Amino acid sequence: MKIRNAFSMIELIFVIVIMGVIAKFGTEFLAESYKSFIFSKVNNQLQSNSATAVEFIAERLQYRIKDSVIARKSKTDFKALADADDSYPVVEWIASDIDGFRGLGKPLWSGIIDLNHEDATDILLISPETNTTAIDDLIDKLSYGDKGIDDVALYFIGSNSDIDGYGWDGNALTTQDDVMHPVKAGDNENEFVPRKGGTTDTNSFTGIDIYEYYKLAWSANALVIENNNLMLYYNYKPWDGENYADNGKSAVIIENVSTFRAMAIGSVMKIQVCVKSDLIEEYSLCKEKTIF
Repeated sequence: MKIRNAFSMIELIFVIVIMGVIAKFGTEFLAESYKSFIFSKVNNQLQSNSATAVEFIAERLQYRIKDSVIARKSKTDFKALADADDSYPVVEWIASDIDGFRGLGKPLWSGIIDLNHEDATDILLISPETNTTAIDDLIDKLSYGDKGIDDVALYFIGSNSDIDGYGWDGNALTTQDDVMHPVKAGDNENEFVPRKGGTTDTNSFTGIDIYEYYKLAWSANALVIENNNLMLYYNYKPWDGENYADNGKSAVIIENVSTFRAMAIGSVMKIQVCVKSDLIEEYSLCKEKTIF
């Protein structure tokens, strides 16, 4: 028979002390590891979300009519973006119809006015290779059946640009004296006929400088923070007296936004989007991008 001695009291005490030390520092190590994992996960998520939001916004701003960009405080209080400060949180611009300009196989609107066409008059513009029927169908689909070719406006490249001439004040443009020129389709697919903003009544281009190159627009866009969400408003026409709050459709670009800023120097814009996390208190991550 073999006799085995039990642990002595001193040995038991050493074991208990060692286990206590391991438990204390091991728990702290695990807690720090878990905290580091959570922070890394949140940081990566915020990096991805903010970068996606900035690229989304930059893609749309790339096709803005540059002189049309404003910052807004209210329906009646707005300024050119270059003159605004942080008290003007809403950013708006007129968007050129890039989908129609690209077209499926070729551009649906050519961006060219034939100034010397034999059929051109002060109430008829000829745009070679433009297909107003196809434009109407495309805009109808993009606007969910809400807009069409008779809602568009032309911006002549090279014309004088006054920030009030885009319709930002909420009043429809009733003459062709402003920056945006409301038009509708003519009898042929390559024709535009002038109209009064907000109506289908034809007026005239008499006395108006018509430039050879133009951009076609059927919607403005607005970036607005609502309930910590950055919203994109679209599908509204300032030249017809519409505004984003009453007439636009909206979509959430990104949630949990702590800051959205935009500034302009000349025609160059810089945007910043900061996104916060619900898991880590008072922590947010920002992304910036310059748009030419």
